[in-house]
Amino acid sequence: MLPQGIPFSTSFIFLLAATIALLTSLVNRLLTNPEKSKASRKEIADWNTELRKAQRSGDKKTVEKLMRKQKQILQLQSKMMWQSMKVALLFFVPLIIIWQILGGVYGDNPIAYFPGVGPIISIPLFGDVYSLFWWYMLCSFLFSTAFSHVFGIVGME
Repeated sequence: MLPQGIPFSTSFIFLLAATIALLTSLVNRLLTNPEKSKASRKEIADWNTELRKAQRSGDKKTVEKLMRKQKQILQLQSKMMWQSMKVALLFFVPLIIIWQILGGVYGDNPIAYFPGVGPIISIPLFGDVYSLFWWYMLCSFLFSTAFSHVFGIVGME
């Protein structure tokens, strides 16, 4: 049985988000090469910077030279996207199952109170979104960012 009521549900979702973020970061670290990813990101960023600079200055020779490298850059971007998709695909079904369980257990029950807002946040076009979603997302972003930096998945530049 999952813990009910604030602060138990708040703590449970906090720890659940931390656990899932830790697992995804570990798997990401094992399935990807962070150093190679960093080098690829730098190469792509440098190419984009050079291309923009050449286009702004009207340097057609440099633009042509850089455009010959575009296919290689697109392949590099594709490889990087596939690396991040591998982790997402591994965790997609388990996360859907977890969300189904959490939604069934907590439903419209308050998980956390947001100062000045309360447990329900109304969003135009989406209606009322209960605190389960917001609290999990907030915790997930916090831990995903922290673990990504700890495991060197993203560079701290």
